Amino acid sequence: MNDLTEGYQKQDFMIMRFFKLSYCYLYIILFIGITLFSNQCVAGKTSADLDVFIQEALINNPDIRASFQRWESAKAVIPQVQTLPDPKVAIGYRDAARQDVMYGLSQEIPFPGKLSLKGEVASRRSDRIEQDYQATKLAVVASLKEVFYDLHFVHDSIRILQQTKLLLQEFEKTANARYSVGQAAQQDVLRAQTEISRLLARLATLNQRRQSLHADINRILNRPPSGSLGVPEEVQFTPMRYTLEELNELLDMTSPLLQGRQRTVEQGNQAIALAKREYYPDFEVSGLGFRDPVMDTNGYQVMLNVKIPIYYATKQREGVNEAIASREAVSQDLQALRQELLARIRDNVAKAERAEELIKLLRDAIIPQSRLTLASAQASYAVGKVDFLTLLNSLLVLQENELEFHNEMVEHKKALARLEGIIGVVP
Repeated sequence: MNDLTEGYQKQDFMIMRFFKLSYCYLYIILFIGITLFSNQCVAGKTSADLDVFIQEALINNPDIRASFQRWESAKAVIPQVQTLPDPKVAIGYRDAARQDVMYGLSQEIPFPGKLSLKGEVASRRSDRIEQDYQATKLAVVASLKEVFYDLHFVHDSIRILQQTKLLLQEFEKTANARYSVGQAAQQDVLRAQTEISRLLARLATLNQRRQSLHADINRILNRPPSGSLGVPEEVQFTPMRYTLEELNELLDMTSPLLQGRQRTVEQGNQAIALAKREYYPDFEVSGLGFRDPVMDTNGYQVMLNVKIPIYYATKQREGVNEAIASREAVSQDLQALRQELLARIRDNVAKAERAEELIKLLRDAIIPQSRLTLASAQASYAVGKVDFLTLLNSLLVLQENELEFHNEMVEHKKALARLEGIIGVVP
């Protein structure tokens, strides 16, 4: 009799183990099927290529185009300030009775070196505006990348929540079947329905967020706000190529923001030299010709006018002081900007390093463990080994882990995009 009882117990144990393993395999197959189905749905839609968006933004973005036109305007100033002032032509009568006809020409000539210094000042200003143009392009591209990656996370979140919804619907069916035969409480069914409703609310919020991000991208691309974009392509993990020290060194060499401010300092140096050159006089050469119709004779006279800086104490000297103060202010602005950019680099490097660590941990350990936990919980619930709350918690933990993984992938990409916007090269 004992042998018979022990045999039945072994048989029950084998049956329970069989069902448990069957549910594990069923869950894994179901999970893979849901994932493939979701991926096929995504693949069937038009994909959004970030590289194509970047090229379109570089051509059509209004901020970039405006910055380019400012650079073109600054370049056009250089030959203007290096050219002599326009000459003056005079014509008139010397005497009303005799009707002597007079005609003349005068040309203002700045002191040697002034025109070239004005050209240097304008050239440094043009170089600074060129760097502003380059910085604007980097800023627009970085902003576009951040919005694109946010949109990618929204699409991944929608996909994950839709997978969770399908699994919750399966859980609801299982709970309903067990409730109908008295093996589960009605609250299991109600709890599953509640979680489905909560998912629908989150999906509605994500859909609204997706539309807002579409509008942001279309604004950057100078498209109509309601224009279609498609589904963002999959984000690939790319670790940083440079260390923090290397990025700090690159800042001084490649950052348009810093290079532009450096050009402003150089412009200030040239402005000081020009202000000092204002101590020297300018000249005006004029020639006057006349004809006497009575005597039938021609005559002429030549004059040299000198503009003397007699008020140098309150004009030229203060002009030099003004130029020096402006240069020093720009130098301090350069130092402040450099410190700010170094701090921003450090902050984004820290964010990227944190994201890299969490991505590896979530991808290689936490998410696989969460999937196995859910598979075991589902199989155990089917045979009454665990309650519905344990099963539901396992599913929600897996969902949040997957959302966190994709969020860290996006945060890593966004940190790299911000670093590229600061330094000017891919970090």
